[in-house]
Amino acid sequence: MSQPTPKAARPPAAPVAPPAAGQEVFAKRIRHGLIAGLVGLAAAWVLSLSGLTDALEARSFDWRARLLAPKTSATDAVRLILLDQASLDWGARENGLSWPWPREVYGFILDFCRRGGAAAVAFDVLYTEPSAYGVADDAALAEAGKRLDRLAMAVFLGRETGQDTSWPAAMPADPLAVAGLDAWLAGLPPEVAPVYPRAAFPVPDVAAGAKILGNVSQEPDPDGIYRRVSLFGVFDGRPVPSLSLAAFVLRHPEVSLAVSPDALRLGGSVIPLDPWGRVIPRWRASEAFPAVSAAAVIQSELALRDGGTPALDPEMFRDRYVLFGFSAPGLLDLRPSPVAGVTSGVEIHAQTLESLLSGDFLRDAPPLVDWLLTAALSLVSGLAVSLATGAVAGAACVILLVPLPGLIALAAYSLGSWQPLALPESAVAASLATAVLIGYATEGRQKRFIKSAFRQYLSPHVIEQLIAHPERMSLGGELRELTIFFSDLQGFTSISEGLGPQELTAFLNTYLTAMTDIILEEGGTVDKYEGDAIIAFWNAPLDQPDHATRAVRAALRCQRQLARMHPVFEPIVHRDVIMRVGLNTGPAVVGNMGSNSRFDYTMLGDAVNLASRLEGINKQFGTRTMISQATREAMGETIAARTLARVAVVGRGEPVVVSEPMWPEEAAERAETFAVYAKGLEAFTRGEFANALEHFTHIADSDPAAASYVTRCRDYLAVPPEKWTGVCVMTSK
Repeated sequence: MSQPTPKAARPPAAPVAPPAAGQEVFAKRIRHGLIAGLVGLAAAWVLSLSGLTDALEARSFDWRARLLAPKTSATDAVRLILLDQASLDWGARENGLSWPWPREVYGFILDFCRRGGAAAVAFDVLYTEPSAYGVADDAALAEAGKRLDRLAMAVFLGRETGQDTSWPAAMPADPLAVAGLDAWLAGLPPEVAPVYPRAAFPVPDVAAGAKILGNVSQEPDPDGIYRRVSLFGVFDGRPVPSLSLAAFVLRHPEVSLAVSPDALRLGGSVIPLDPWGRVIPRWRASEAFPAVSAAAVIQSELALRDGGTPALDPEMFRDRYVLFGFSAPGLLDLRPSPVAGVTSGVEIHAQTLESLLSGDFLRDAPPLVDWLLTAALSLVSGLAVSLATGAVAGAACVILLVPLPGLIALAAYSLGSWQPLALPESAVAASLATAVLIGYATEGRQKRFIKSAFRQYLSPHVIEQLIAHPERMSLGGELRELTIFFSDLQGFTSISEGLGPQELTAFLNTYLTAMTDIILEEGGTVDKYEGDAIIAFWNAPLDQPDHATRAVRAALRCQRQLARMHPVFEPIVHRDVIMRVGLNTGPAVVGNMGSNSRFDYTMLGDAVNLASRLEGINKQFGTRTMISQATREAMGETIAARTLARVAVVGRGEPVVVSEPMWPEEAAERAETFAVYAKGLEAFTRGEFANALEHFTHIADSDPAAASYVTRCRDYLAVPPEKWTGVCVMTSK
């Protein structure tokens, strides 16, 4: 095949500066990211107006509460006595007690608590009707309460339920005074202010045994789950503590209370209030509150009275707050809480009392902080995906950003703040989805074009880098140092004449595929195919500091692979298939050359011309791979090479030192031959042609390059050159 004529070196017309193009792409991605972030923020706002985020937020709070619920109490000061199903069964089986139990039975529980030295006892039981067993039964319970002298009993404050509309004279006068109460109530909307027009009090005969009454009515969230509680309500102009606060006040009667729009000051503690005047306890697991059955307490008290051994030690209640309530399913005092689908109502009071004692109520994050965080996460999500380069980076952004609001919410919860999760999570999700859609609609089309256009010429890694930096696809070029690869098949014209069209096509496709695969594996860029010729280069479009080494290694691998394919090609072409390769390293203009509608990524320059010439010069020396001195110096010592000659190529004034590269093991095997060759070359360069002929003749049979010098030496001995410079002049391409 005739040698292809390289393109003339000329600068590209109106090159586009890559830095400016890069800035334009970066600015476009920033705009897309901001748009996606704003869309995400708007989506979160719309969802918040619909109320959907409120429902999701409530569920997400339950998830945080369960995940981070302490399994131990912070104070170990709260104990529960539960009238459970086992207690009901015991009463019916052992004592013939039907429901409701006689109230004097509860007196045994109060006496046991008194015996143990309980700090306060609170009964989460409403005694709004006289005992079916008579007045004496009510009086027995009251007498037990008086003996204890630290009993809080339940009152129910309601907006529509309750027969009392004023405080009965027979009820204990609540010792609760709340400073700032009137001003605080005036600042609340009437529909949420904890002012109750009705109440259900215990019967006077039972209430006589109580030191204080505690409100047991609490309003759940719209989904029916109790997450927030009121510490007090107002009835008939006086504040009434919740049962948990009543138990606390029993132990600390001197404590002062003051209320303001956002906090309740209880002595030296500051308890955060939500906009409705409620508090959020630090919800704990049920096992944080040691509980015993009512039957076990009653049996233990009876055993102690009879001088026997009790099942329970009353010391377990020493200086502790004891709350009594129902947990048997049939007694209808089961409530859903954030940490349990169903729990006893008294446990909710225990949760609140524990937070009162430990001072670890949660606080709502300010709405402004909520929206600022939502806006920040939404914008960050949109920008991150828009600026991510490649599918892997984009997926990583999604994987990292989707759980980020949840992680922030968990961290805030552990620090005592209810930081909304649903609002920022919806904004992040909408922002990420929008950014992905924008990227698919804009850059996705460009990426698909790049993959389609370059997959035959570049390695997948290089294509991914081009996708990440599409500004390098702009029409125009830049000056870069390249290592250029030109290859050609020896005698391709005669090969093509001996094959039919289909055979020739199959042969070329097999050959070009094998060679191209190696070039791409070494990170090269295939410029073009010209018949059997392959033109490629390294160090563009990506920076490759070791580009010369990659190119030479690719050439040697191609030669080795071609030798291995001899059994495949010999039956087709009936001859050895020999490939010649020329390599040169130097500056060249590389970029997209052509028209605005159709262009090729190619190279121009004198360095390109020289690589083409070196490929053709191989046949003058009988070699198969030839590299310039620039390439040899750039590749360093990683690949062996021997100097072939100083040559003057057609169209180039300065001579070029050329070398033959080889694998290190080949250089070691032929070290003696190459030593003789080096001596011959040294004599030839000095013009000592007879001496050079002697050395070259000695190895000519095993070294084609030496054989080529034998002919040159004989010619120069026959006709001595007029002015010898040691340069082999190439008179043809």
